[in-house]
Amino acid sequence: MSQNGYRIAVVGATGNVGREMMNILEERKFPASEVHAIASRRSVGTEVSYGDKTLKCKDLETFDFSKVDICLMSAGSAVSKDWSPRIGKLGCIVIDNSSQFRYDMDVPLVVPEVNPEAVNGFKKKNIIANPNCSTAQMVVALKPLHDKAKILRVVVSTYQSVSGAGKEGMDELFDQTKSKFVPGQDYAPKKFTKQIAFNCIPHIDVFMEDGFTKEEWKMVVETKKILDPKIKVVATCVRVPVFVGHSEAVNLEFENPITADEARDILREAPGIMVWDKREAGGYITPVECVGEYATYVSRIREDPTVDNGLVLWIVSDNLRKGAALNAVQIAESLINRNLLKRAA
Repeated sequence: MSQNGYRIAVVGATGNVGREMMNILEERKFPASEVHAIASRRSVGTEVSYGDKTLKCKDLETFDFSKVDICLMSAGSAVSKDWSPRIGKLGCIVIDNSSQFRYDMDVPLVVPEVNPEAVNGFKKKNIIANPNCSTAQMVVALKPLHDKAKILRVVVSTYQSVSGAGKEGMDELFDQTKSKFVPGQDYAPKKFTKQIAFNCIPHIDVFMEDGFTKEEWKMVVETKKILDPKIKVVATCVRVPVFVGHSEAVNLEFENPITADEARDILREAPGIMVWDKREAGGYITPVECVGEYATYVSRIREDPTVDNGLVLWIVSDNLRKGAALNAVQIAESLINRNLLKRAA
């Protein structure tokens, strides 16, 4: 840890995303003088890794947040609703991974490769929101193309891994898969509405009155807030039997002409993007290959002949990283790079 660095608290440190936050802080050599693992009372004393160190979780209820500079919040919307405003009022900047404050006009919703200037708006509530995992990876790829040819419409189908539903989702996929090969075992759906092993479920989050799910609604609203309110977006979000890594098939319609070759060249130069696009067997990235990586991968770049100025993309990213933990740490880095955070005395 840096002797003259920043004091960091990770709330929800025992969860999938919280653990990734700890990993990424260490991997990126974030200038931290202190890192505190925070959890609910029942998890106090649980050990989590931070590089080659082991930290014991402290109690959220009794921890003094006035003595830290940044709180990485990854404990769900209910906890964030209760705690993020309280922590913010103590002078600590909260970077919240839940959906609780994403649609609050006084809270910036930030993807550093797309709208880094938005972090300047944190001062109203001392809270910055992290977007939905599926939105984050998509807008990273859309931003440079939008700058070039102006996107009018986005049609996206997602193939989202079970880690997006937390540890319970991963456990359910593992147990159901195992049960198919072990006689006498049967694991009925608990976390998901139907069997997830060897299956796909076109249902993430709750249904809304118009027939779309809340996850699909999030992608629409968040893309507009982060990228451009004039873009039309429609989404279908599907849970698939993959442990980590979200995939998306994205159809784009532009105002101005853009070819697949132009898009490929633009994306190769874009921050946070890796293009892996060979028109041959295996010339594309799948979820298994993106696990543990920082980049958002784009493959299958091709022109859509059914509309004027159309493109089709395949986008893959580690949802626990760019979709959550990495983006949160990058936001913290943006605060430092823009001199918006005073170094602790």
